[in-house]
Amino acid sequence: MPEETPRQRLHILVFSTLFPHKGEPTQGIFVENRLRHLLKDANVDATVIAPVPWFPFKSSVFGKYGRAARAEHAEARGGLSIYHPRYIVIPKIGMMLTPFFLTRAAIKMMKKLLRGGAKFDLIDAHYLFPDCVSASRLSAKSGLPYTATARGSDVTQIALMPGPKKMILQACAGAGQVITVSQSLKDKLITVGADGGNISVLRNGVDADRFCPLAIDRNKFLGDLGLDGTAPTIVFAGWLIERKRVDIVIDAMAHLPQAQTVIVGDGPLRSSLLAQVKSLDLEDRVKFVGQKQPDEMSQYFSVADVLCLPSEREGWANVMLEAMACGAAIVARNVDGAVELITGGAPGRLVDGDDPAKYAAAIGELLQEKLSREDVRSYAMGYSWQATSERQMEIFQALVGRKKQEN
Repeated sequence: MPEETPRQRLHILVFSTLFPHKGEPTQGIFVENRLRHLLKDANVDATVIAPVPWFPFKSSVFGKYGRAARAEHAEARGGLSIYHPRYIVIPKIGMMLTPFFLTRAAIKMMKKLLRGGAKFDLIDAHYLFPDCVSASRLSAKSGLPYTATARGSDVTQIALMPGPKKMILQACAGAGQVITVSQSLKDKLITVGADGGNISVLRNGVDADRFCPLAIDRNKFLGDLGLDGTAPTIVFAGWLIERKRVDIVIDAMAHLPQAQTVIVGDGPLRSSLLAQVKSLDLEDRVKFVGQKQPDEMSQYFSVADVLCLPSEREGWANVMLEAMACGAAIVARNVDGAVELITGGAPGRLVDGDDPAKYAAAIGELLQEKLSREDVRSYAMGYSWQATSERQMEIFQALVGRKKQEN
């Protein structure tokens, strides 16, 4: 039997505004995670173009724009070459112009890389608007095929707006393959008009080496936060923004007098949430610890009995798998990717609506069950990155193969 011809190495251009950088070290970490596991599991190399909004000042007083200004124009991290060209953003009124400015910055950067000897076989774009819209235009300019990955609010929110919807559907139609991170996102994308025959579901996996139960001194760790090391501990992890509904987590504590909560994350609602805690006289049981690096999160998940995530929308929340990999059970709103994960037999509960008492009841049920951390972790281990990487490569190779036949 003749030996199988080895697969040719693929050169991928990853394109997304959602990618970590110096000013936003956790932004788009899910895009980087998928890419790094692909590099580990498959015969590929990659270059990243991750544009950031142009802004002249780096001070934190300017919020996300100041953080964007702190991104290096080019950086090498973990064997990846990452470029952050600037593009113009006109707040609020300039949404429909953003793909134009983003495309202009991307084309300029790509031309520079090609002049320097770079070679690309395809574009792997993430987030449908404006990123994948711009990737479709970059594809038309360069002749490279592209994939478009939908991540969550690009489908559940932006794709419902008439102007962006038209651009999103055009980008999906032109993509060699559209990828969604959950079945629910695929279903919703079909509902707004995308061709379901060109959509594949590739769920994110969990890094079992990075996220695992740690043998830390619970009493000392929680004591250093001003909390009781013996009390049931709830963790919320994510941006402090409206759709995450952190207010429900806080209100639920009024129904769980023996429990306490650690809020991991930062965002524009921090001040109002702190005021909510004070008004409920929960300052001794609810602690804000700010944004943490990915490598720090296992500490918080390892002391958590339950992760509570009442978000109004979630495509596929990696944080749920990461928490379970560290032994924490899950209480989440009955929406989107949470439904797929929890109804698949995960150690957790789904809650309908906004009633904090219902979330408290679900948390209480899980605390009563006293699930072993080993059993919780074993469920998360069923979601490996390797299967996702293998399917990605099948998609990429088929796409590049079709392009070669056309030429």
